[in-house]
Amino acid sequence: MGTCVSGRQLRSSEKRGTGGGTTKVGKGSKVMVVVDGTGVPIGLHVASAHPHERTLAEATLRTIRVPRRRGRPSTRPNEVVADNADDRAALRSDVRRRGITPTMPSRERRNRQRPKRGRPLRTGASYQHRWTVERCFAWMDTYRRLVVRYDRHLHSSRAFCLVAIMLWCVDRILK
Repeated sequence: MGTCVSGRQLRSSEKRGTGGGTTKVGKGSKVMVVVDGTGVPIGLHVASAHPHERTLAEATLRTIRVPRRRGRPSTRPNEVVADNADDRAALRSDVRRRGITPTMPSRERRNRQRPKRGRPLRTGASYQHRWTVERCFAWMDTYRRLVVRYDRHLHSSRAFCLVAIMLWCVDRILK
């Protein structure tokens, strides 16, 4: 089961909202989603817009909970596919320590002929399936409430993201 991690920034229309970080554009929040190979969201993290995505990737990976028939839910996918914004040594070592294979292009020295220590020169065949997480964000954009964050608190924004994911999963089951 390969998973993809990506984030998206939402602009806030609220002037006095709490919990949203300030950016050059204004207040906002970031929605980080983990999807499985078919595009179904299995993890969600909503945070302030101020921190960079690569610092939020570890917290997003900790939100993975896939139910099993018996026992505790699974929290470890086989592989994590991420874009080059998430490439950093701390994330790679954390993912490898958990027994997950990281697949992400390196940010440094792209034109180099030899790979840098332990990093593959090419990202691999599974990186081609990163479009599934972008498709998930495109699907989330069909819900007008998720495009612009109208809520004052981050937990309200997260709740509406979860409601949208539940509606999408129910709709997918009924088809």
